[in-house]
Amino acid sequence: MTAAVALDQQSPGTRPERRPFGPGSRMWEDTGLITFSLTAGSAFLLQTMEPSIAAVVDEHSTFRTDALGRAARSIASVMMWIYGGEEALTEADRLRKMHATLNSTDAHGVKHRALSSGPWAWVLHTAIFAFTEGNKYFSSERLTEAEKESYYQEVVQLMRNFSVAPKEIPPTYADWLPWFEDQIENHLVPTTVAEDYLKVIRNIAPPKQIPAPLHPAWRAVTTPFGRLQYFFTVGTTPPVLRDKLGLEWTAKDERALRVLGWAIGRTVPHLPERVRYFPIAYEARRLERDRARLRAMINLRPI
Repeated sequence: MTAAVALDQQSPGTRPERRPFGPGSRMWEDTGLITFSLTAGSAFLLQTMEPSIAAVVDEHSTFRTDALGRAARSIASVMMWIYGGEEALTEADRLRKMHATLNSTDAHGVKHRALSSGPWAWVLHTAIFAFTEGNKYFSSERLTEAEKESYYQEVVQLMRNFSVAPKEIPPTYADWLPWFEDQIENHLVPTTVAEDYLKVIRNIAPPKQIPAPLHPAWRAVTTPFGRLQYFFTVGTTPPVLRDKLGLEWTAKDERALRVLGWAIGRTVPHLPERVRYFPIAYEARRLERDRARLRAMINLRPI
């Protein structure tokens, strides 16, 4: 019996508790970095190739009509998962409640539920892929196998915070790797949602607030960023999925990605903290330092 199955058979009262993240965790150090966005695209692409997620996203998501707003809300939510303290658990509960009614029936009459255990877990499984893939391309220090395992166990805790069914969680990173490869080989499929997502990120539509006469200026400014995001997304997507989607990726593209990644991985660590972290992450880290200084002064007070 695997550890995951054993956990699934335990009564709810004996399951490991939900708890927020804090200083000292890998999540705390890395999730809030601006480089998070460089593999967030491929993570979402993997999600849109999961049949149930694709069906629900197709019917309910605003990514086609409000791409920037959808991206901003998603990133802010992820930052809350890690840096929100006790509110992180409230955010997880809010998302579960919001997704409870997001169901869909596809063209073949198959019903899909956003909270089905497999699809609900898959969203967080893509975070493991995005983190390790991001380290591969955009970090100056490669993760050891022990560090990958440590990070994986933190994601397991995140899954507990989101009430993911234990049966959906391989017990170790070494177990997760072949499980993940099987998922991308045999479960993920090309979908119109995935194809539309790739079009959306390559050509970023202007927000509704921008008047039509300014749309050419918007396109001139955002087109380079859209192409770069598309490049990063395709480049960090597993080759087997690129083949399924019919995406071209050459040896020259791979070399260019590695050169860009090398430069990014050696530049970002030297940026000011306020710049290299997303705002919620930066403020949470600053607040924790303030608390630590206050605690130090309290401990030094005369009694």
